Amino acid sequence: MAKRSKGSGGPNLGSLELTEEIIRQRAYHFFEQRGYEHGHDLEDWLRAEAEIMGKKLVSAEQSATTKKAAAA
Repeated sequence: MAKRSKGSGGPNLGSLELTEEIIRQRAYHFFEQRGYEHGHDLEDWLRAEAEIMGKKLVSAEQSATTKKAAAA
């Protein structure tokens, strides 16, 4: 699989792969917590994705707020 260069304007593929791996690990953690009960894989994935992506969104918002405060 070819990685995009930073100048291509697209998302950084390495970053996307890392995010997917973090979501995968978190979803597996939920599976473990449930005692390895099958049948909840989509629920676990979506819960992990929301948690991880929510943290990224909050982090981006905090960064923007900090930059605005520093500029003022």
